[in-house]
Amino acid sequence: MPQEKHGNGDPHALFPPIEPTKSGLLDLEAPHRMYWEESGNPRGVPVVFLHGGPGAGSSSVHRQFFDPAFYRIVVYDQRGAGRSTPLGCLEQNTTPKLIEDLERLRRHLKIERWMVFGGSWGSTLALAYAEHHPERCLALVLRGIFLCRRSEIDWFLYGLRTFFPEAWQSFAGFIPEAERGDLLAAYHKRLVDPDPAVHMPAARSWSVYEGSCSTLLPNPALVADFASDRVALGLARIEAHYFVNDIFLPDDFLLTNARRLARIPGVIVQGRYDAVCPPVSADDLHRAWPQAEYNVVPDAGHSAFEPGIRSRLVAATESFKRRF
Repeated sequence: MPQEKHGNGDPHALFPPIEPTKSGLLDLEAPHRMYWEESGNPRGVPVVFLHGGPGAGSSSVHRQFFDPAFYRIVVYDQRGAGRSTPLGCLEQNTTPKLIEDLERLRRHLKIERWMVFGGSWGSTLALAYAEHHPERCLALVLRGIFLCRRSEIDWFLYGLRTFFPEAWQSFAGFIPEAERGDLLAAYHKRLVDPDPAVHMPAARSWSVYEGSCSTLLPNPALVADFASDRVALGLARIEAHYFVNDIFLPDDFLLTNARRLARIPGVIVQGRYDAVCPPVSADDLHRAWPQAEYNVVPDAGHSAFEPGIRSRLVAATESFKRRF
């Protein structure tokens, strides 16, 4: 049967923009309140979108990876991120808490099982959630795999200069030379400072660095978005918090427990030239979870909106329509 086309005649283009049908703030432990929204078909197959970072927050375009006639689309901002409040709050902000939040949201929305879709840190959280609650996962669609191992954190802090020396020089140069031997500690100290005059410049420096390294070709609009106050503060402060604390999970937890994913259908999409989350992590995950379909996009970096990655992600959500 011919595949239905959407967007600009491309069967794998993003779906047209839509507005939420419901939204709200879910009370968590004080002081946290978590933003959530629903769009698409209220009686459709539930899918939840997990944004990156941690701390980057979600946006309206994230609804567009899913056919709104088929899917009940749940998008939310993890605690401390985006439209959740307080922005950048680190109190009780841990991976186990984020897993609990997903379960709280699922129960609040009266969803029995859902497809889990996440990229970058979203893939990290999706894996952690699925390994804790495999019975709640209809399927996993993961992009730009990040297992948050110490080697990956060190690569982000230092290794990226191999491919993006100019961006790294700006990132490292923000810190006084005497402190550059431990960039994470130096940034973390500034990012948790309560004075906006201290934490906001550090947040923009960190966030712009990440945005500058996220695409195969330069994308000034993406970098400008990363430089915005809401994205920069949530992303930089919460990322540094999680990196300092090794994501609040035991060493190599995600690969060690990958056997728990064996019965969950999955798709992994990885850019060949992803410098932020290099393909070795996706390869390691696929070896531990061989049941998943593994797609390496030959002409893409890290961003979900690289044309080849976007196309494979939409193809994945479309393919699952024939399986549910």
